Amino acid sequence: MAPTIYLHWTATGYDWIRPGHYHSIISGDGRVHRLHSYSVDLPAHTWQRNSNSVALSCACMGGIPDPWSMPPTAAQVAGLCSEAASLARSWGWHDSDIGIQQVMTHAEAASNRDGRVMHDNYGPMVWGGTGERWDLLQLEPDGPLDGGDQLRARIRALLRGDADPVPDDQRLLFRGETTIQARGAALSVQIDAEGRSWALLSDLLQRYDIAHSWDHSRRRILIGARDVAPTYREDGVQASIGWPLVELSLQSSSAPVILTGIIRPSEAGDRAWCRVVEFAEEFGISLSFQPLVLGERRGG
Repeated sequence: MAPTIYLHWTATGYDWIRPGHYHSIISGDGRVHRLHSYSVDLPAHTWQRNSNSVALSCACMGGIPDPWSMPPTAAQVAGLCSEAASLARSWGWHDSDIGIQQVMTHAEAASNRDGRVMHDNYGPMVWGGTGERWDLLQLEPDGPLDGGDQLRARIRALLRGDADPVPDDQRLLFRGETTIQARGAALSVQIDAEGRSWALLSDLLQRYDIAHSWDHSRRRILIGARDVAPTYREDGVQASIGWPLVELSLQSSSAPVILTGIIRPSEAGDRAWCRVVEFAEEFGISLSFQPLVLGERRGG
């Protein structure tokens, strides 16, 4: 049976980020905090539905006495949908696969809206439930009661690639080109507006003799290294960067993502880029700074 993605809110403030409850939490600024591997079952996010599932949650709705004084932000909803679409793509899903059987809000799950009567109805009272859980029934105060439908529509759009683009003035731009030393030889890199170095993923993988292959259907680079584990960085590349994302994972269909980069067009075709320091840290490569130098790989 295919896994299910469950969408939640935390009923907390916008900066509540705690492991153990959800696989990923999206803070009020829209940043995705990946806390657990998506290949691991967590015990207590969606009653009687925790197996073969992933829980994504927005940190919001913690207002007292009115939860709607801390509603889901536009950035959070965008981040939630982007992460769900990225996960769906990694499983080989297409836009036509996104239905209530595959992606549900906690409100819908609590009320068994997918037709699988797995438990008592503890969902919204408007659906005959006890009202204990109503996560994302609405996305805004006094909004329509179709939050799940709205979220699935946005996830489908992201999988089709026809979602609204990031405005040009918010998109990551390279400001200049230079070279750094990597494993004793020059490596061409691009510098962004914040001074971070980016390099072609193919150049880095070849420089460090890391076997890899391209999985077009999942927009992933599969790598052959066995001594790498994901770190779930809080500062990982986000969809808000404005370019299509590319993921690196081990050569396994259930392997978690270990690094996220971007795809940018060029005269030679679309090319995958990543942040140099993040690549080095994930792959256990020695680093020194001022100037930036990459040494030998000592293991992840």
